[in-house]
Amino acid sequence: MGSSRAPSSNKQTLRRQLVTFKGLKPSQFQHTADASATATLKAIPGLDFVVAKVLEHGLERALYLANIASNVRVTNKMFPRLHKSLVWACRILDVAEPELYVQTDPMPNAWTFGHTRPFITLTTGLVDSLGDEERLFVIGHELGHIKAGHVLYTTLAMNLAVVTSLIAQATLGAGRVVGASLELAIREWGRAAELTADRAGLLCTQSFKPCARAFMKLAGGVQGLHAEMNVEEFMRQVHVYDGDASVLGKVYKTLLVARRSHPFTVMRAKELATWRESGYVALLKHYQ
Repeated sequence: MGSSRAPSSNKQTLRRQLVTFKGLKPSQFQHTADASATATLKAIPGLDFVVAKVLEHGLERALYLANIASNVRVTNKMFPRLHKSLVWACRILDVAEPELYVQTDPMPNAWTFGHTRPFITLTTGLVDSLGDEERLFVIGHELGHIKAGHVLYTTLAMNLAVVTSLIAQATLGAGRVVGASLELAIREWGRAAELTADRAGLLCTQSFKPCARAFMKLAGGVQGLHAEMNVEEFMRQVHVYDGDASVLGKVYKTLLVARRSHPFTVMRAKELATWRESGYVALLKHYQ
């Protein structure tokens, strides 16, 4: 397959050239847990009804309007460095450019929303905490959700309370058990989808260290002390957590993550490091 190269978006790596993945398919970077959880979610009775009701109630449009009203849109004249990262990430992943916004919030966070008109939002806490390559990883991660078709189920995940209420109303309360099962399935799918999106982020940075730095800062970054943080030490912490293979340890890990929207940061780092040594290397060689 033919390849093309894009200049890096980071001033520290101007000499490094980034490969673009023309014609990239979601299946080429999808995590197996994502594929399995998606199949489980689709098999739940009544899912089509829930999706139709959520779209019917206009929740997507309402949140889009709220986003425009309260946040700042990134363009080539507004936060041009962020916009440049968005443009190159879209080119690398071969995905149409969505709208990108910045929201005032000290909590580092980012999300993608909207099935018919997806948009990405970054908080000021995240933008302030990360360097250029680390932001490229996050933007690539969010684009990965779009590329992989996650945004429809993300719409459900972000409106779980509404979803379970709709099911209960439609079944005169008898569907509360179904609603609870759907909630757990959506959360499990959401955690698996994050692992796929992390891979898209790595495809954008084409270096694991910015990804690990982003994970490290999201886990416990301290403004003003970022220079004292060490990726190797963080990865050692990853291995300590992953190394507890006791029965009790496995039970605790399952219970701790059950209602989380994201996997633990250390496990995301571990999963991405594993893929870097296998699938990522093969995919990169295919396009070079």
